[in-house]
Amino acid sequence: MAEQINTNSYKANLEIFSETLQRLAVDDRNIVAVTSDSRGSGKLVPFGQKFPDQMVEVGIAEQNLVGVAAGLASCGKKVFAVSPACFLTARALEQIKNDVAYSDNPVNVIGISAGVSYGALGSTHHSLHDYAALRAINNITIVAPADNFETAQAIELAANTNKPVYLRFGKKPMPSLKETNDDVFVFGKGRIICEGDDVAIIATGETVYPALQAAKKLLAQNINATVISMHTIKPLDNALIDTMAKKCKAIVTVEEHSVFGGLGEACASHLLQNGFTKPFKIIGIPDEYTVTGSQTEIMNHYGISETGIAEAIEKLIKI
Repeated sequence: MAEQINTNSYKANLEIFSETLQRLAVDDRNIVAVTSDSRGSGKLVPFGQKFPDQMVEVGIAEQNLVGVAAGLASCGKKVFAVSPACFLTARALEQIKNDVAYSDNPVNVIGISAGVSYGALGSTHHSLHDYAALRAINNITIVAPADNFETAQAIELAANTNKPVYLRFGKKPMPSLKETNDDVFVFGKGRIICEGDDVAIIATGETVYPALQAAKKLLAQNINATVISMHTIKPLDNALIDTMAKKCKAIVTVEEHSVFGGLGEACASHLLQNGFTKPFKIIGIPDEYTVTGSQTEIMNHYGISETGIAEAIEKLIKI
């Protein structure tokens, strides 16, 4: 049985986002949070109370949110535009494309309650398209932190990158992937969480933890897995993917996103164009009207879980 980690001592990545932003704002008056009726769901109530002059509320108007954020960024502010990912990357996609990316305004676009975090609210509130939509837009970095460490590092980097960045967060408390975080976190460079020669599991965001649990479960079947937190979807760490392609017998990608246009297809495109012929599988949400349930129930249904990932790898390795 895979080792169970007590999640009570860990926080949702969104909480770490808020705490990190508050810490940075103490010494940097240029940090501004812009929200679209989402200061509560974005965990930014404490930020607004401490820094009322560094917060703008536009109401439920995502296009205005991004436009205002871009204007502030063009004046030298370090802007974090916070809104549910499902609406932010669809309703305001044109503003992200033109006002942020193409105009090179360094806005940090924060997609909250991403993936299937909204659970029973259903497909209208799921964000299963954001990687795909934003990957097609030039000049925006796409990041999905996996745990509290990656989140704090990503926010600090984003605040000082001076380029457009999209950061994606869910709602769940996320355990630390490593007992000690002594590695360097850099956009565009994946993190190796554990190592094995049989299969590489390349996961992103909140799917890295079940991937790690699956790797532990597979040890009972004498299958040794490397688990990678590919926190940056764009630019992709192609050098690390190439290393895994040479080292491992198979590659599996895992994401809380459609199987179309996300991490899996980005990896597949690179691998195929470079002669990769070993077994490969994308684990994600299939092209269908998503089943209704809690986030955990939906993830379990589609095999984005410890058991689902382990079973998929066992079948793949036996091919």
